[in-house]
Amino acid sequence: MTARRLFPFLLVPLLLLGFKGSDFIVGAFSGMEAGGTINGWEPLTLGDAGETAYSLIEDGGDIVVKAEADDSASGLIRRVEADLDDFPVMVWKWKVEGTIPGGDVSRKGGDDYPARIYVTFDYDPSDLSFGDRLKYRALKALGYDDIPVRALNYIWANKADEGEIVPNAYTDWVQMVPVESGDANAGTWQTAERNVLDDYREAFGEDPPAINGIAIMTDADNTGKTATAYFGDISLRAE
Repeated sequence: MTARRLFPFLLVPLLLLGFKGSDFIVGAFSGMEAGGTINGWEPLTLGDAGETAYSLIEDGGDIVVKAEADDSASGLIRRVEADLDDFPVMVWKWKVEGTIPGGDVSRKGGDDYPARIYVTFDYDPSDLSFGDRLKYRALKALGYDDIPVRALNYIWANKADEGEIVPNAYTDWVQMVPVESGDANAGTWQTAERNVLDDYREAFGEDPPAINGIAIMTDADNTGKTATAYFGDISLRAE
């Protein structure tokens, strides 16, 4: 099975899991086994930060990913190839036990979120400005291999204006999109839907290259706190 195609014999099971027949499937966690392997996803580590624990559990009759961070920051990434002209809308389910005290999207020291979903893009570093190319080369020289020079980060924030796209506190190569903010919906499953194509154009002022990765993450290393979140199925859809 390729990243872009689904064999016909998989169609009925995916429909039973709640996907549409035309969906680009990113994370079909509900079809996995509690306590089993999170198939198709690989670790995404951040420097020397501790690692968040990820596991498959049953919650409310569905199989979901549980993420537990303790002064840690790492994620799981699915390497995909998807064209936003075909699949501009991302749909997902998530739940948090609570926001992180001290979390603040505007500060490096507050750059922690109980739940976030990264969307990374296949952006050619040679298209960067001269100054950004120098920064990119410096990061490569320091041993950073997986450098997202264009990414959107959908977050459940402690405090932020929902829907307002703002630069990441560390780099404007990553733009933050607060989808949920505060504890009003904590403890309950929320379904989110964002037009990633429109968000990219607003964030970067240009048309996007193809998506090359989607990651889930729960992190609490900057604040030194703990956080627990749950991630349900993720898909990309036609508008």
